[in-house]
Order: sequence, then structure tokens, then C-alpha cells
Amino acid sequence: MTEATAQYAPPPELARNAHVSGRAAYDKLVAQAETDPEGYWGGLAREFISWQTPFTQVLDRSQAPFFKWFADGRLNVSYNCLDRNVERGLGEKTALIFEADDGQVTRVSYSELLERTCRIANALRSLGVKKGDRVVIYISMSVDGVAAMQACARIGAIHSVVFGGFSAQALRDRIADTGASIVITADQQVRGGKQLPLKAIVDEAIGLGGCESVRNVLVARRTGGAVPFQAPRDLWLAELTEGQPSKCEPEWVEAEHPLFLLYTSGSTGKPKGVQHSTGGYLLQAAVTTKWTFDLKDDDVFWCTADIGWVTGHSYIAYGPLALGATEIVFEGVPTYPDAGRFWKMIQDHKVTVFYTAPTAIRSLIKAAEATEAVHPKQYDLSSLRILGSVGEPINPAAWEWYHRHVGGGRCPIVDTFWQTETGGHMITPLPGATTLVPGSCTLPFPGIAAAIVDETGNDVPHGHGGILVVKQPWPGMIRTIWGDAERFVKSYYPPELKGYYLAGDGAIRDAQTGYFTITGRIDDVLNVSGHRMGTMEIESALVAKTDLVAEAAVVGRPDDTTGEAICAFVVLKRPRPHGEEAKQIAKELRDWVAKEIGPIAKPKDIRFGDNLPKTRSGKIMRRLLRSIARGEAITQDTSTLENPAILEQLAQAN
Repeated sequence: MTEATAQYAPPPELARNAHVSGRAAYDKLVAQAETDPEGYWGGLAREFISWQTPFTQVLDRSQAPFFKWFADGRLNVSYNCLDRNVERGLGEKTALIFEADDGQVTRVSYSELLERTCRIANALRSLGVKKGDRVVIYISMSVDGVAAMQACARIGAIHSVVFGGFSAQALRDRIADTGASIVITADQQVRGGKQLPLKAIVDEAIGLGGCESVRNVLVARRTGGAVPFQAPRDLWLAELTEGQPSKCEPEWVEAEHPLFLLYTSGSTGKPKGVQHSTGGYLLQAAVTTKWTFDLKDDDVFWCTADIGWVTGHSYIAYGPLALGATEIVFEGVPTYPDAGRFWKMIQDHKVTVFYTAPTAIRSLIKAAEATEAVHPKQYDLSSLRILGSVGEPINPAAWEWYHRHVGGGRCPIVDTFWQTETGGHMITPLPGATTLVPGSCTLPFPGIAAAIVDETGNDVPHGHGGILVVKQPWPGMIRTIWGDAERFVKSYYPPELKGYYLAGDGAIRDAQTGYFTITGRIDDVLNVSGHRMGTMEIESALVAKTDLVAEAAVVGRPDDTTGEAICAFVVLKRPRPHGEEAKQIAKELRDWVAKEIGPIAKPKDIRFGDNLPKTRSGKIMRRLLRSIARGEAITQDTSTLENPAILEQLAQAN
């Protein structure tokens, strides 16, 4: 097993001034949460949230696993994110710094965002939308996107944001499953200098059938491009909101009222609508934003995720706004007009806290090493004080590069583990309290009872891999799967795991530190000749060959001899090799993995590509790689891929 030996203690000055200052402060919070979990979470709920009706019960376990948090309390999320900040004198403070694909910048104050939200909320009410109705939002990164989410929350409507890169079929499935009465979209979206259709895809989705619940489609003007328009169903958002009042009384809802549905991506079969509550979710988003990022009043926070993913919900639309923060909303992609875009934006906006995905980091490493002009050292990144990583485990080599070249060796990296289902961070360093180890997400967030167990729910010793579970409920947890409570219980609370929440990931804890390292999805744990290995471990070993490998993805395929064979898909830092050269490099990489992990981990099959199959949000679609490795025809929907042509390239054996 590859071990990262480097350790990085919190910078002394940052630690002194942090919200959670020093390891003793972290340990004290953990002890409070373990001793009196309801007192701990109840105290935080009173501190972080303004309640219209205070709650009297913190946690109701009577219908486990359908837990209820703060159930008799009433609140409004939009009030907590907007009105409350205006009322405490932050009306003129910048809430959103929106940078468009072409570099144009718009600053929106808390007062302006509140007014925009209220006009959209009143427009929705004028169309008959009421508490509990569902609204699908299919829009690009924009001020309107954030305001539309806040507007739904304001009137008690349940929003379901669908990533703007999803196909018409995927959108249709989500509209049908939610029974949405309204779809909010834009004429087009702009990414990487290209105009991409949104409204036309909405029309196609509705035309596929099963979307009879949709009464109106509201269309924001982004490009002014010609789009099909079907009156009276279709309405221009600007015209509808223009005449609406600038104030809208919030709908005070019970804490367990659903705030949103978010459909997990990459799965086959019926989409899985993760349902999140109002009170517990908002608490999780706010507390983790403040402590994980050590967020201060004068910070400029930038989460590069899309609002179509849970990261964009918790760490763009809700968490930072609940704290009165200033944040970046970015429409474009990290490689346009060149691969220095992120670094230029950090420089221009004096970003202090930067949160992005390992996939983006690895692609920017490759670009920076190929073209000196887009290397982070060409930009002034001195404003940065904290870096973050999200979406998948970050391998140690990428971690070290990110730390050294982006953070200047002075910025802690919070490597956050969490899921769509968890609502917020579950295992993460706290920058003023945690000594960092590259490749490890370190320790549970205070109040999260994470553990590693075997297939029967029994704890495994530190140093041994197993199944990641959470033993106690937490406020931001998934409440159910929309319309399918049975699937919820089966997926997340299987009876053999003693009532623990099943994260679906494998993990291991370091024997000395107790630090967690995620080893990959449970179905990504390979069993080769009786040896269990996480695909992430092998991927990390390959990428650690820094002179040669830019990126790697590992999957398993059936093998008559070993049970499972390791198949690696590799992107090199040089042109894709062919023939004898490919065979020679493949041998070099096999020998490298054998040296790093052991001969048992040597990939049986190594294939080279110009890149890997990724969604437009940057996630590697490993299920497609599994099909390629097994020699199967790809029957899954590939419309969400950024680069569908790569599948044919990777299907060719070297």
C-alpha cells in the first residue's frame, strides 16, 4: 500500500485565529457531540439558524431510519440566507461576484439578491405555485440560477436542479419523477466560448412524454439567441418578474418540509431522487461552511462546482449565503480561454478560499506542465489562505502539486469526503486544528459518528479496510428517496449493518493516527486472487509516476484465473503511444505499480487515451470503463459525456 509520509501541521497564525483553533478544540467538540448529541446539535441549530417557531425536540428517532430533526420548529431558508443578512446591516455587502464565460463581471449585493429572489418568488406564486409543489431548474451557472433556488425556498416549493449538461432523456426522467409543475431554464448556456441549447432540450424532454404535470416553462434570456417558444406555456422570466413586487413574505415551513430533491448521477435504471429537509440541511450546510473553510466575514469564497450538483447547493446556494459571505459564481470552464482561467480569477477577485475537484486539478497540472504560460506561478495567488478538494479522493501527487504550486506551500488543503445523501461534509480536516496527510480526508467532522465495519456491521481494527458507515443520525442526512421509501431503506440501511447508514464506500483508518482514507466505492473494491484492493489505491500509484502519468482510472473485469483482473486506463504526459512503444510503457507502469503496492496489484490490461470519459462536471464515468474493459457494447446513455469520442479510442487494446 502506498503511504504518504509527509505531514503538514496547521500554520500557526491561521490556527490561532481559526473558528476551531487547535486539536484540543476539535477533540472538545467531538466529546460534546458524543456525550450529548442532541444538546450539541440543538445548540448549533439555535446559534446558526433564525427560527420563526423555536423547536422543542432536537431528534425524533421513533420511526428510524426516517429520522426527524427539529420537527416542531418553523423557519424559512431564504429568510435565513437573505433577509437576515440585510437586517443585520449587510444589505450593501457583495453576495455574489458573477463572472461570465467571456470574463464580464457582475456584482450582486445582498439587497439586490433579496429583491431578485422576491420577484421570482412572486412570479411563481402568480402562476399558482404553492408550498410543496415541485419546480425543476435546468439552467447554467448564473445569478438567476441561485435566485431561482432561493425563490423556491422562499415560498415552500421544492426545487430540483438538473445539471445543464444532462440530456433531454435525463431531464425528462427527472421532470416525470418529481411531477414538476414549472420548469425554469434559459434560452442557451455559454461554456468555453460555445453556445449550447437549454430551452430546446427542455422542449425535447417534454416531448418525450410523461411530463404532463408541467404547466409553464420560464425562460431566462442569456444569449438572446432564437429559441422555439410555445405560448401560453412558455414565458420570458424577465417579463414575468418585471411587474412583480420587490418584497415577498416568506412561507414559514416546518423543519422537516422538503427543501429540494437532487437526483444522483451515473446510476442505471430509474433516477434516484435524494430528498433533503429544510432545517437539518441548512444547519449542516452552514456549520460545515464555517468550520471546514474557517470562513470569515472578509473572505472571498469560490466553490467551482455547478449548482446542478449537491456541492453547488451546499457550498454556493445555501451555506455561504447563510453566513453572509461573499462568493464567486462562475459560468465557464477552467480551460477557456486557456488553462490559466482559475488562477487569473483568483488573482483578479483576490479569492481567499478556493474549493475545486481533483479532476480539475489533475487536468490543470497536465496543462501547466505542457505550457509555462498557464502555470500557477505566473499569477499572483497570494490572497489564498485555504484550499479545498471535493468529489473524489485526491491522490497524494496531485495534493502535493496543489499545495505547492497553488497554495504556495502555506495554505491548508481541506480534502472533504461527503455525498449527495449527506448534505454536507462528513470526514474532513479543519484547517486550524488538523495535521494534514496528503491523500487522507483525515477525521470526521465533529458530530459525525463515522466508522469502518465488516459485512456484518462489526468494527474492524485500524489498518484494516472495510465498509464506511455512519453510526448515528446527523441533521443534513437524506430523509428518503422521493416516492420510494422502500428503496431508501434497502439502499442506505441494510439490516445486516445494525441500523448504520451505509455510505457505499470502502475505507481504511491509519493504525497510528486514526485518519480515514477512502479506497473507492464498495463495488470498486477488486478481489484479485483473494486479495481485496481499492481501485483508488492503484490509481494513486499510477499517478505517482509523475514523470509519465497525468491521469488514471482503474476498474475490474472478470478473469478465469484470478477471479478479477485489473484494467487501467491511462492518460500520459506525452502523446498517446502505439505499438511497441505502448507495450514498453505499459510494462514500465506495471513494474512501477508492483514496486509501489506489490506484484498482486499489477494491471493485467493498460490502455492509453488522450483523456478519460468524463461528464461535463468533470466526473470520470467508470461504469463505461467497466463495459470497455469487459469488451461489452456500451448501451448506457452517453449524452452527458463531455467527450463521447474517447470511448472508441479506449476500446482499442494496445
